[in-house]
Amino acid sequence: MAAAAAVPSANLAPQQGMEPPTSINTPPLPPPLPDMPGPPRGDLPLPSGVTGLPRPPGIPVPAPQQRRGNAADPTAGLPEQQPDSFTEIVRWADRLGCSDVHVGVGEQPRFRLCGDILPTGWPETDEITFRTWMRELLSPHEIDLFKRDKEFDGARSFDFARVRINVLDSLRGGAMVLRLIPHAITGLEDLKLPEVLQELALRPRGLLLVTGPTGSGKSTTLAAIIDFINRELPKHIITIEDPVEFVHSSKRCLIRHRELGTNTRDFHQALRAAMREDPDIILIGEIRDRVTLSTALQAAQTGHLVLGTLHTNSAIRSVERILGMYPPEDQVNVRRAVAESLLAVLAQGLIKTTDGKRTAFFDLFVNTDACRDYILSADLDAIEEIMERSSFDGMMTTNQSLLKLVEAGLATGEDALSHSPKPSELSQSLRGRT
Repeated sequence: MAAAAAVPSANLAPQQGMEPPTSINTPPLPPPLPDMPGPPRGDLPLPSGVTGLPRPPGIPVPAPQQRRGNAADPTAGLPEQQPDSFTEIVRWADRLGCSDVHVGVGEQPRFRLCGDILPTGWPETDEITFRTWMRELLSPHEIDLFKRDKEFDGARSFDFARVRINVLDSLRGGAMVLRLIPHAITGLEDLKLPEVLQELALRPRGLLLVTGPTGSGKSTTLAAIIDFINRELPKHIITIEDPVEFVHSSKRCLIRHRELGTNTRDFHQALRAAMREDPDIILIGEIRDRVTLSTALQAAQTGHLVLGTLHTNSAIRSVERILGMYPPEDQVNVRRAVAESLLAVLAQGLIKTTDGKRTAFFDLFVNTDACRDYILSADLDAIEEIMERSSFDGMMTTNQSLLKLVEAGLATGEDALSHSPKPSELSQSLRGRT
């Protein structure tokens, strides 16, 4: 049979009810691509600006981009971009185990970690951002107080930590320093504090001082002592602080916190009022002046256990500072009051450990009968000699504490010498041991 003749396309006419073709030369569709091995498409990040596309079930959303670094870089885990809220900045500091957050106009935010100030690499803070952060932390009334006084002290609680806040004015502009305070209170045993503190904390009356420079862990030590009493004795505890740092829940004890400026006007007034509030233990955040000290000594002599802090670097220097708050004509009476009421003075500091962290060293004076006589005669140098040979009473000197840390391999000899009040004496003890 003969093949049918080709019909020119021009002579074709569409049937009724059909749309004419748009093109008579449309190429055929390519075959589908074969399945390729690899991760599901849902794992691939979306292009910038593309949103709303569904993600297959079971595929996790990628975490915010973080810096790449190694364990030697403490800020390796920080996000590349500065968090939008100040709460998130504080949260990152808490995650890294930092003790302080520093922010200020014209400066990039910085964290303090193991005693060192570390830059975050985030942009410098401008005036608008700083004011936004202040409004996030402070009430309008507190901001007005800062504008009036050019400084402000306060505290706030987040779900992950509590912070002590100091706002200040500087040449560049406003600045804030936040001290991070964990909600969980570390016990006496975990802090490796001297064991004699447990026995002293159970005394019915007397004055127990914790001293040291700023940032040496005084508040942490006092919180551990209060927590120990709270678990051991059915007592009434009143704390007077500026501001309240560690917040305790009543266990065996009934605990009431009072904050300067919020719950009371000043330490002296609150301390005098506490004497009429049926307390067993009174904690004074800081003994700042002679009036507060006199009231604390009176409370210790009238059947209360009083805990307080001073900013001194050694136990004996603390006793000297107490006596030095009074004029010469009052020295006889104040020495008698101190000799009768003082239980002990724990001076502490922090030293870097060989693993890059920090631990405490101590200078502990326990007021024994022999020491009372030396306080009455104002022979404080003799007390230092007694401390060196009275470990059976729980006493220790700074050099003895540092020497133990070096012998245990927790600190280097160089770091120990840099913290020693008598480096030549410590150097002789270290000779042949390191």
